[in-house]
Parts: sequence; structure tokens; C-alpha cells
Amino acid sequence: MPTDPLKDVSEIAKAAAEITKNVPVYEDALQPAAKQVGLALETVGKAVNAALLPVTALIWSADQLKDFVNTRVAKKLENIPPENIIPPKLTIAGPAIEALRYAGSDEQLADLYANLLATAMNRDTASGAHPAFVEIIKQLTSDEAKITKLFLSPTVFPVITVAWEYKNPTEGKTGGQDVLVNYSHIGVQAGCEFPDLTPTYLDNLCRLGLAEIPTFYQYTGLGVYDALENDSKVKQIVYEIDENLELKSKITKNGLKITSMGRQFVMACSG
Repeated sequence: MPTDPLKDVSEIAKAAAEITKNVPVYEDALQPAAKQVGLALETVGKAVNAALLPVTALIWSADQLKDFVNTRVAKKLENIPPENIIPPKLTIAGPAIEALRYAGSDEQLADLYANLLATAMNRDTASGAHPAFVEIIKQLTSDEAKITKLFLSPTVFPVITVAWEYKNPTEGKTGGQDVLVNYSHIGVQAGCEFPDLTPTYLDNLCRLGLAEIPTFYQYTGLGVYDALENDSKVKQIVYEIDENLELKSKITKNGLKITSMGRQFVMACSG
């Protein structure tokens, strides 16, 4: 027998009415939980405010920026003849001074900005101050700033990658995997606070165009890679790989190469 559409609609309406009646009951049941969530959010909010308080205090005022320029930058230019000191390009000075509001309390980054401003204000070096350098500094950590200062010295920067491969590749078991990528002692040499993050730092410096690690770039000097190959961390990884009868360790030797942009950056900002 065919159903009555009007009857169906009526039944649905009644069911909806019953649900509506019960909504206040559910709301009452949820109120204690909602209150707890509110209290939790209030507690977290207080913790966030407390954590941000010292951060906001580090944001420099106009007076602090002026003092920085009059002292730190002036110190960089103290041996430059007054007639050689020129107004810096606004595309460099403006963004640099604005960035110092937030980075000025970081000694390493502040020093890069001071050097860049001094370079831009010296008639003999102003051409080497590229506007992109401000944006590069803004994307550096303190540790990465320390590493860039190593670029000033004519030295080698060996890096190695440790991987495992199958000894006897078979169907379903081929290839290998990197275990330690772009490992080096550069972070230790630079006095980084977190030297274990050096591979990440190198990735960022390469991303910013200051350096590169070419695939087939390798130093040929005697003993250049000895310290890395004899590093306790490297030896432990190699030992663990070679303990597996199916695997063998492989060390790929490379080197960090400073780009033309990188050399210009360190001359302008780290000199």
C-alpha cells in the first residue's frame, strides 16, 4: 500500500520537536565541561602572556635604534674619512633598521646588520651592499650567522654523507638509504650553540644562495676528511651498518662551496 507523504512529514516533525525539547538537557550536561575548558583556556592565556612579556620587552624602541646607529654603526666607520661617509640607500637602511627592532637583542644578527649599514655608508664599499642581504639576515639564526663568519677565511669545509646499501642486491632488495647527511665539524668550528643542527644550518645557507654542496665537489688534499671519518658518531653508525650481514656502509665525500653571492655577503655583513 502506498505511503502517505503528509503522514511521513508529520512524523518527522514530531521527532524533530522531541529532539528540540531535549536540547536544554544536553546543554546543561555540557556546561560543567564548557566551564572547565574556559578555565583551562584562561590558564593557558595567562601562561602565554607571561611567556611573551620578556619577548615584547626585547622589541627595540626608536631611541634604542638611534643609539645603535650612533654607537655600533659609528664604531664600524671610525677609521673611514668623514668625506667618504655617505647616506645609505633607503632600500637597505629602511628594512635593516626596521628588522633591528626585532633582532637587535641578538648579538650575532645585530652585528651583521651593523656591518651591512656601515658597508652601505662607506663610499668605497657601498656598491657591495645588496638590498637582498637584509632579507637574508632576517632568515638566519644566530648559529648560522656564526658560520657565515667562517667564510671570511680561506679554508676548506669538508662534509660527508653516511649511507647503507645492500651487499648483494636482489629482486625486492636494492638500493640503500642515507643515515647521516652532510655531516661536518663546521658548527663546532664556528662555536655554534647547537652544533648538532649543522646539517640543517647548511641546508638553509644553501637555500639562501650563500653556499652550495655540489654533487661531485670533493677535496683532494691529503687527510682532509680524516677527522670526519674518525668521528665517534660516524664510526658508530658505520659499525652498526656493517654489523648487519645484508648491508654495507658507504661514505660519500663532498665539500661546502661558497657562492659569489656568499662571498659578497660576508664581505658586506661579516667583515
